[in-house]
Amino acid sequence: MTTIADKADYSLFSNAFGYLRQPLDFKPVESDADVVVLGLPFDMAVTGRSGGRMGPGAIRKVSTNLAWEEKRWPWDFRLFDHIKVVDAGDLVFNLGDAADFTQRAEDFATAIVKSGKTMLSLGGDHFVTLPLLRAHHKVHGKMALLHFDAHTDTYSQGSPYDHGTMFYTAPKEGLIDVDHSVQVGIRTEYTKDGHGFQVIDAGMANEMTADEIVAQIKARVGDMPLYVTFDIDCLDPAFAPGTGTPVIGGLTSDKALKVIRGLQGLNIVGMDVVEVAPSYDNAEITSLAAATLGLEMLHVWAASQGKIKE
Repeated sequence: MTTIADKADYSLFSNAFGYLRQPLDFKPVESDADVVVLGLPFDMAVTGRSGGRMGPGAIRKVSTNLAWEEKRWPWDFRLFDHIKVVDAGDLVFNLGDAADFTQRAEDFATAIVKSGKTMLSLGGDHFVTLPLLRAHHKVHGKMALLHFDAHTDTYSQGSPYDHGTMFYTAPKEGLIDVDHSVQVGIRTEYTKDGHGFQVIDAGMANEMTADEIVAQIKARVGDMPLYVTFDIDCLDPAFAPGTGTPVIGGLTSDKALKVIRGLQGLNIVGMDVVEVAPSYDNAEITSLAAATLGLEMLHVWAASQGKIKE
C-alpha cells in the first residue's frame, strides 16, 4: 500500500507543518539537530498594530514555496545535505501573561543553546529578542548585535514588556556590546547622544552597495559572537506591508538578502526574524520575505561554521 510518506512533497502549498518542511521535534534538546527553529507567537508588547502572534504560522506556511529548490539560488550547495534542522513548533505559555512568556522563552532557549545547538527564531513582535539574548548570553557571553529595523528600539520609556525598549535594556544587562553592534535601515527618531550603536540609516543604506554595508558591519563586529535580528519593517512596505509599524523609505528585499549573504565568516550564534503581521499582508509577500531571509541566514550560518563539505 502506498502511503503519504512514500513520496516527497514538492508542492508549493501542502504539508506546511515544519519550517521549510523540516521535521517537527518537540524535544529539540534531545535531538541531533544543528539548528532549531522556534516560533514565538507573542504580540503583547506592540505599540502599533497587533497580529504578530500569527507570524510564525504564516512564515511556515509560505516556506513551502522555498522547500522545493534543492540548491537555493545563488548558493552552490544543498543546505540540508550538510546541516540538520528541526522545527520545535511554537512556544507554549500562559496567554495574556507577558512575564510568563518572557521567562518561558528564556528558559526554553537556554536549554537549546546549552545543548550546543543554534537557534533560528520566528516572531512574534520584536520584544521576543530580549529573552532570546538573555538565553544566548548564558552560553556565549556578551555579544555583538546586528539589528535590521526601521526603529532603533533603544527607547527608555515604556513598560518592561515593550517592543521598542529591548536594545535599551540589553546593554544595561551586559548582554550586548554596543561598541561592536550595528543597526541597519533606521529611519525614525532616536536620541543620538550616547547612542553607542553604529547606525547605517535607511538613506545611507539605500545609497551604499551591499558590499559597502557588509564591510562596515564586519569591521564593527570583528570576531565577537554575533546575534542577528531582523525586524521585517527594515524592508520598505512595498516589499513587506504585513507588519505592525510600517515606515516608507526602507531597504529592498534584494539588498537585504545581499547583505545577509555577505555575513559569511562572522561568528553567528543566534538569529531571528520578527514582526510579521499577516493580517496586514498582501499575497503573503511579507511572510515570504521573512521565510526567505531565514533561509538565507541558515545558508550563511552553515557556510560560516564550516559545515559545507565537498
